[in-house]
Amino acid sequence: MDIPDTVSIADTDLSAIDYRLAFEQAPVGMVLSRHRIIVDCNARVCEMFGATREMLVGQSFRVLYPSVVEFERIGKRMEPILNASGRYADNRMMRRVGGLHGAFAGETFWCHVSGQALNRAAPHEAGIWTFEDLGSRRAVKAELTPREREVAAQLMKGLTSKEIGRALGISHRTVEIHRARLMRKYAAATTAELAQKLIAG
Repeated sequence: MDIPDTVSIADTDLSAIDYRLAFEQAPVGMVLSRHRIIVDCNARVCEMFGATREMLVGQSFRVLYPSVVEFERIGKRMEPILNASGRYADNRMMRRVGGLHGAFAGETFWCHVSGQALNRAAPHEAGIWTFEDLGSRRAVKAELTPREREVAAQLMKGLTSKEIGRALGISHRTVEIHRARLMRKYAAATTAELAQKLIAG
């Protein structure tokens, strides 16, 4: 039997697709939000953050961040980008809520987050967000400050100290201080080794 390489939309009975089931069973975590409040989430998000749907729906995204400072700073940083393109993506540390499947509350892990604003003029009004666990469910071992987590996320993109400084609104010398601390905490000899260890947790 011949298997077609592609299937056109015209050949597909879209009425037979259960979009709720597709959302629920998606292989990446998905969240629908309004004003940074979780309106709905799928099973993968619950698994990733160690929480039930009831524990997350109606909560601020704040519960998924290691600190209030990071929640506020990242929220402000993404606004102009969402205004300009409607889309945003980064790698950052997130925090497990805990209580489900043996997840420990407060455990941090590296996560790739991407989102689409439904209204670019008001980027936090409503959005669709995806979450991918980069740490293979391994907890971050080193204790990091909020700023160290932000610098680490930028280092994982391969940015220079000057580029990180511009992205975070701090001097490149401050970035270098944080990078040196990160290298000590992770016992890394080079920035490339540090990036590998950051992803591994």
